[in-house]
Amino acid sequence: MRTKIALSIGLLCVFVMSAQEIPSKEWQISTALMAVPTDYRDGAKVYGYDSKGNFITLREGTNDYIALADDPTNDKFSTAAYHKKLDEFMARGRQLKKEGKDGKEIFDIREAEVKSGKLKMPDKATLCVFTGTVNAETGEIENPYVRYVFYMPYATGESTGLPTTPTPPGHAWLMDPGTHRAHIMITPPKN
Repeated sequence: MRTKIALSIGLLCVFVMSAQEIPSKEWQISTALMAVPTDYRDGAKVYGYDSKGNFITLREGTNDYIALADDPTNDKFSTAAYHKKLDEFMARGRQLKKEGKDGKEIFDIREAEVKSGKLKMPDKATLCVFTGTVNAETGEIENPYVRYVFYMPYATGESTGLPTTPTPPGHAWLMDPGTHRAHIMITPPKN
């Protein structure tokens, strides 16, 4: 009976892993780099996933940018890139998510840790998010779109002169004002 249960669990794991197909390292790197500003692509560090779905470093970097490959467990294609000064902050968010924390819990925990000095947050840093649609036949990314985030912890509408509510595409606004995660959002119009 134990053998049948173990075999069933093993087959289920194989099925789940094949259902969550991990793209090649090369594809992950090339698509992750689409989020990186052109000037920084050659030396950017790239995080992605191994064949078992573990989050790993796919390529070491030599400059100030880090790129994240698309998460194969998410059905929408999205990569991101950020300045290396944000890596500790981003890594903490991934760790808390892995622990099962939801968005509000992650926000609150990181807010407390930044205020206490336990978690370092740079005074300013950039994040770029690249989205699109994967062509299933070619693997090419269609309908590419990039939006920009400029972190400025504890910035407010008053300190920046920016509105604190969403604005039309192409206009800057300040999200999460007055918090550790205050950031300027720039969402260009979609073509």
